[in-house]
Amino acid sequence: MTAQDMVAVDEDAPPAGDVLLRATDVTKHYPLTRRRKVLRAVDGVSLDVHTGETLGIVGESGCGKSTLGRCLVRLTELTSGRVEFDGQDISTLSTRRLRPVRPGMQLVFQDPQASLNPRRRAGDIVAEPLLVHRYGDAATVRRRVAELFDVVGLAAAHLDRYPHEFSGGQRQRIGIARALATNPKLIVADEPVSALDVSIQAQVLNLFADLQEEFALTYVFIAHDLGVVRHVSDRIAVMYLGEIVELAGTEALFEAPAHPYTQALLSAVPDIDDGSAPDAPPRERIVLTGEVPNPVDKPTGCPFRTRCPYARERCAVERPRLTPTPAGRRVACHYPLTD
Repeated sequence: MTAQDMVAVDEDAPPAGDVLLRATDVTKHYPLTRRRKVLRAVDGVSLDVHTGETLGIVGESGCGKSTLGRCLVRLTELTSGRVEFDGQDISTLSTRRLRPVRPGMQLVFQDPQASLNPRRRAGDIVAEPLLVHRYGDAATVRRRVAELFDVVGLAAAHLDRYPHEFSGGQRQRIGIARALATNPKLIVADEPVSALDVSIQAQVLNLFADLQEEFALTYVFIAHDLGVVRHVSDRIAVMYLGEIVELAGTEALFEAPAHPYTQALLSAVPDIDDGSAPDAPPRERIVLTGEVPNPVDKPTGCPFRTRCPYARERCAVERPRLTPTPAGRRVACHYPLTD
């Protein structure tokens, strides 16, 4: 981190401390052989995740946030770039050398029904990572699984049930128990409540918060629901077309977005009057024109310029980089709104 970066730290960011996960220019491209082009799913993302914090990642469907999450835990191979976990570069580790690192970083998937093997009992699903990493004998593993069921609010008596015998919220709790099995430091949660009923979402989000406090977990929380991300995150990274366009403390971002895309996203969030600011004017709804560009043929310069109401000539020829602004956050825009 440079001296300039240190000056521009957002006041809502976590206290200076250990960086558990660092991504540097992470890129994931998928070659399209028939067209001799590439789909640029993740395009040069750099970010730090501090120990004990929750970093939210938001953006429209197809912006690359789930692909980024999988890259961060090496479930998807990087095209280029670097990922460091707990001080170790894991970008190019072989499967064998990556195995000792795996227990420290886990993923909770979006759809609990699709991520659980329907032919295996719930207890066996949670026990699998323990067996892979040789946690102990069968009796020890069974006791540990029962403990994990209790931690996530499930009855140990249900260890021998199959996934279809549980509700959607209970299935996601099984997925969370599986992620906790190896005592990880980092959990990447890929839209973990989007497939659940609204009435169940709050319960699962509260469970995430309780587990973070109890086990000192660090989260990367991926979602498209800004209300959910605001509730759980210390900082938020906004993605558009495979790139991070803004990174700021949660409240700072909601109070004064710096990137036009962030501004448009927030304008779509229902403005609920909680009585705290009775004289505040209603939020103006910003409707973006045009379609999201194809990630195979991204626009020159700023990827958002084709939909941006503030675009100028410079935006068409020069790609903005994620840099600190006087307002105290990072934004990839030549003309940040907070300036």
